[in-house]
Amino acid sequence: MNVGSGSSSGEPEVMAEMNTTPLIDVMLVLLIMLIITIPVQLHSIETDNPVGNPPPPLTEPVVHKVDIDEAGVVYVDGTVVTGKDALENIFRQYAADANQPEVHVKPRKGTPYRAVATVMAAAQRTGVTKFGLVE
Repeated sequence: MNVGSGSSSGEPEVMAEMNTTPLIDVMLVLLIMLIITIPVQLHSIETDNPVGNPPPPLTEPVVHKVDIDEAGVVYVDGTVVTGKDALENIFRQYAADANQPEVHVKPRKGTPYRAVATVMAAAQRTGVTKFGLVE
C-alpha cells in the first residue's frame, strides 16, 4: 500500500496506468447486445417430396456386364471386344434403346486405370446413362 509519495509537496502524483475495468464492462455489454440481435439460424431446407411409395418397375431392367481383366482386355457379356470403336458401337446400341439397359463394369484387381477410364469415357460419349462400377 502506498501511503505517501515521500515528496515534500502536498500534490498527488499522476497515475500512469489506465483503468481497464470500465472498458471491459462496455465490451461485455456490446458483446451481449450483438449476440441477442443476431437472428436464429435454421439449417433446414424446405423440399416438396412426393407422398407414398413409388410404384414398382413394370419390368426387370436389362443388365449388360462389362469385365476388364489385368491386361486391359474388355469383355462385354462374356465376348471379347477389340478396339475402342467396337466398344462405342455397342454402347450406342444400348443408348438408342427406349428402355436403356444398365451397364455394370467390373474391373479386376490388377486392371490398369487407363482401361477403366477408356470404358467410362466411351459410355459417356455415347450417351449411356445407366452405368455403374460393381465389385
